[in-house]
Amino acid sequence: MIVKEVTAVLEELAPLDYAEDFDNVGLLVGSYTQEVSGILVTLDTLENVVDEAIANNCNLIISFHPIIFSGLKRIIGSSYVERVVIKAIQNNIAIYSMHTALDNSKEGVNAKICEVLGIENPEILIPQKSTIKKLTTYVPLKATEQLKNALFEAGAGNIGNYGNCSFTSKGIGSFKADKHAKPTMGTIGEMHFEEEAQINITFSLSVEKEVMNALFNNHPYEEVAYEVITLENANQNIGMGMIGTLKKPIGENDFLKLVKEKMSASGIRHSKLLNKNIEKVAVLGGSGAFAIQAAKAAGADIFITADVKYHQFYEADNKMVIADIGHFETEQFTKNLLVDYLTKKIPNFAIRLSESITNPIKYL
Repeated sequence: MIVKEVTAVLEELAPLDYAEDFDNVGLLVGSYTQEVSGILVTLDTLENVVDEAIANNCNLIISFHPIIFSGLKRIIGSSYVERVVIKAIQNNIAIYSMHTALDNSKEGVNAKICEVLGIENPEILIPQKSTIKKLTTYVPLKATEQLKNALFEAGAGNIGNYGNCSFTSKGIGSFKADKHAKPTMGTIGEMHFEEEAQINITFSLSVEKEVMNALFNNHPYEEVAYEVITLENANQNIGMGMIGTLKKPIGENDFLKLVKEKMSASGIRHSKLLNKNIEKVAVLGGSGAFAIQAAKAAGADIFITADVKYHQFYEADNKMVIADIGHFETEQFTKNLLVDYLTKKIPNFAIRLSESITNPIKYL
């Protein structure tokens, strides 16, 4: 396999189009055409991780966090980032990062937290906006079903738990072909009227290329009339955080002890306990304080995240408990998720789970 074939599989799980604007995801070092000898999956790409890749003949590192986050003006080995990049290039190792693309995936970081903690029926906490588009086009009646089926096959028409969704209306289209045209219907120089269907169909941003190819490859007209607009609808299958319920309500102290054990947390910083059972749980891996209000509005009894600042704990406002269990701790199982996913998608290929410890935070 080459790098591009591996990353295409990863982008089925977490399309890069769904990463946050501030992020730096995708192939950061190396070439998409490079042949892959082995894959090492890690949370962070540090020097010891590159050494581990070299020792195990892995020339593709799949990393959750991007080693290059902002621009590098020089690469002279004066920082850990520069040293990693230099060592990777010297050893012909490619580095690919997923970060917020996987954060926003319904089967990504937060789904894994829910699985570990036994949170059932999880839903997206903050659905992502501006990722649903609508295509409107006009096609001769007799070609309508063929075109719609091609668009469905390309991934259009999926709304929540429903597939093959579209709206079709009938009308009369008119055109006059000039001498340079090669009309499918009508005669050059003469006005032509055709019974047509107007097709309206939605699709996700991640499949726009495939949908447009299906449109142009299956539409019978020489010139295809169409428009694509971005909808304001929130995408319920893509977004930050998740919220679900426990199988049985559990006391606050008991649940925090459970979280500490399951997530191997060295300590938990939390807001005031409210002396009530925990049943509805919101989670957001990594720095998730921006979602406090969303968790509260969704009726969460507790919100599990990381990197909460002093004054942000006040935002619990006696409505829920905020629990900061640590950045690494909320994301630690991400590499396991990716190894399991890749092993199923690419069986009989060398895929290794990194054994390197990359958590920079230590406790007394």
